[in-house]
Amino acid sequence: MSQLKKRYKNEIVPRLMERYKYQNVMQVPRLSKVVLNFGLGEAVRDAKALEAAEGDLTTISGQHPVITRAKKSIASFRLRAGMPIGMKVTLRGERMYDFFDKLVNAALPRIREFGGVSPDGFDGRGNYTLGVKEQVIFPEVDYDKIDKVRGLEVSIITTANTNEEGKHLLEALGMPFSKD
Repeated sequence: MSQLKKRYKNEIVPRLMERYKYQNVMQVPRLSKVVLNFGLGEAVRDAKALEAAEGDLTTISGQHPVITRAKKSIASFRLRAGMPIGMKVTLRGERMYDFFDKLVNAALPRIREFGGVSPDGFDGRGNYTLGVKEQVIFPEVDYDKIDKVRGLEVSIITTANTNEEGKHLLEALGMPFSKD
């Protein structure tokens, strides 16, 4: 079991139960899944972009990504329905906890002039989405081997019912929110 999961069970659950007066351990919010998403608009013109992004996403997540395809045709973008336009990976269980730990303790501190993540990324139901401008902040990505710097979207899905509960859960797990 990962260190983060042990800390969640032993320290964070009792703290959240006390704060929100939960009657049952199952009411305490927890991480459900983490979804990593690459949007690859350039894949319409360059098929090699898919291979490079697949390699990067596999390296970052430790899991093989799924190709996402366009649902509609858009003539001005030269896009037809069914064309590959992105990649995503859904992490659950041990891989999810390992990735979250790596994101918070290794990747985010490597961002230049990092002052914390914005607390505005919540969706109203306790889930948080974070945009990362460069995939090179992850320690396992070799800067010399990437073909292009790409943005990455990290969605953290929780079982929390409100943004406040979700934020307290993520703060307890170590997510560095900015103070503004």
